[in-house]
Amino acid sequence: MDKRTRTSLAAAVVATLALGGAGCTDGKTAGGAGGARNPATANTGAVIGGTPQKGGTLTVLSDHDFTHLDPARNWVIGDMDFGTRLLYRTLVTYKAEPGAKGGELTPDLAEDLGVPSNGAMTWTFKLKKGLKYEDGSPITAQDVKYNVERSFSPDLPGGPDYAARYLAGAEGYRGPAQDEHLDSIKTPDDHTIVFELRKPFAEFPYATVLPTFAPVPRAQEAGPRYDSRPFSSGPYKIETYDRDKQLVLVRNTHWDPGTDQVRKAYPDKVVVTMGLRANQIDDRLIAGAGADASAVPWGKLRPESTPKVLTKTDVRARLLAESTNCTEMVQMHTGRAPFDSVKVRQAVQFALDREAILTASGGPALGDVATALMPGSIFGGKQPDTLGIPATGDIEKAKQLLKEAGKAEGFATTITVSNGDKGVAEAVQQSLGRIGIKVTIETVDPSAFYDTIGDTKNRTDLVYTGWCPDYLSGSTFLPFVFDGRYIKEKGNSGNHSLFRDEATMKRMDEIASMADARQANKAWQELDGQILAKAPTAPVVIERMPLLLGTNIAGAFGHNSFGGQLDYATIGLKDAARAGN
Repeated sequence: MDKRTRTSLAAAVVATLALGGAGCTDGKTAGGAGGARNPATANTGAVIGGTPQKGGTLTVLSDHDFTHLDPARNWVIGDMDFGTRLLYRTLVTYKAEPGAKGGELTPDLAEDLGVPSNGAMTWTFKLKKGLKYEDGSPITAQDVKYNVERSFSPDLPGGPDYAARYLAGAEGYRGPAQDEHLDSIKTPDDHTIVFELRKPFAEFPYATVLPTFAPVPRAQEAGPRYDSRPFSSGPYKIETYDRDKQLVLVRNTHWDPGTDQVRKAYPDKVVVTMGLRANQIDDRLIAGAGADASAVPWGKLRPESTPKVLTKTDVRARLLAESTNCTEMVQMHTGRAPFDSVKVRQAVQFALDREAILTASGGPALGDVATALMPGSIFGGKQPDTLGIPATGDIEKAKQLLKEAGKAEGFATTITVSNGDKGVAEAVQQSLGRIGIKVTIETVDPSAFYDTIGDTKNRTDLVYTGWCPDYLSGSTFLPFVFDGRYIKEKGNSGNHSLFRDEATMKRMDEIASMADARQANKAWQELDGQILAKAPTAPVVIERMPLLLGTNIAGAFGHNSFGGQLDYATIGLKDAARAGN
């Protein structure tokens, strides 16, 4: 490629993309969907509580365990936010700022944002000096290489697969267990790591924000058990972790804030209490009594709890609601009858009452009806109405499509949802029932949700889930949700429609090779409509993230690049003594 790629393409990406996305799978919780958009009903782009004091115990109230904390497997937004802000550091990270500033990159383990060469096919990062793990041992470039390599292991499914998509010579690689290593990752010394890519990738620094690019020393390797005890390179380390009950983090005394431009590490301790009921969490935070004054929620405020919050001025002042930049979709198993028929899939698109689904998600104050696949931010601010389907559906058109597919009498099927989305599933069930499709609902605990729907042989015909771009580029949305070449039998992520379409994959490759970022942006937008017409999924809702905070919380804001989740890099307490230690 022309040498202009090295400079002009990278510059064009920065100039053209409205930087600052959300990350990956949206992380299903029991809190419903969305958050208030109106500044009169919630705080958007704001920091609540002023500057925190040093010390005290921050409590996180949750209805479920983490999906994964192993950095090789961590690709759910909330888990990524928690892991990369508290437990481990990555080569590059997002700034800890609300609004659009939170989408800007800043060096983390690395001294800078990486140096491209060879037409953006080679990227070199220099690690800062003085970086240490929780035991005081040095963090090395070889440790970053090792974690990237272990992310290929079939025993560690579910993590980000940028490495598999872009690293040269990665085809067929299955991790370092047999002392096999990737020649395309070079570590000429302890402080230098070089990545050689199979094709130009000017956005590569954004990929290095992901947990795949955190360090793991080989001596600490524990395979799947590493999930329960990641070795800390961040400001906190795990003191205890009782699955589905409680995680306790304490300070990593070897973390040097002088090397860290992002993390403030205000609390002395972070305690995640799991297994609570979602309505119990909401009620405790609304009351804000005792230790709950120093608590924050893991998941979203339930739609049913919204009136209790918005009608009380003092409580409403503690409500955050940032955009998640995520599209929620009904994804259909395109490789299994009857959903191997495009007519059947289109019938589902036309039958769905997206207004009813939005109501089940909390109503128009808590989200928007989706009219395209990618969020509006990738379209310059607003989704196009690609198919022109009424928000309440078009039953006659849906019935006609079913008739053309030879299914005029309808059929029976099953949908899998996270247990917090049962109301949404019931809205889907009622919508499809209008055209004779009888839907059985299966609910799954959020911590097991992605493992369940990622089992491609045993999953149901329909699943309800979403996707959030890792940053605001079509390259982080459409290829991950619709490229059939990366479907896995176990730990499948993103492409839950199991869509394999040669024309679509060919076009993705063509767009990825475009040197002009504006041309590529326009092409991704056009491809969005082309895929939607083939109906592998039915987009329904664009969410926000309503989070109610305790009265003693300070430095809190919803981070756009983490889907509106709290930024754990800066959160703390107004009065550290009030929470205890």
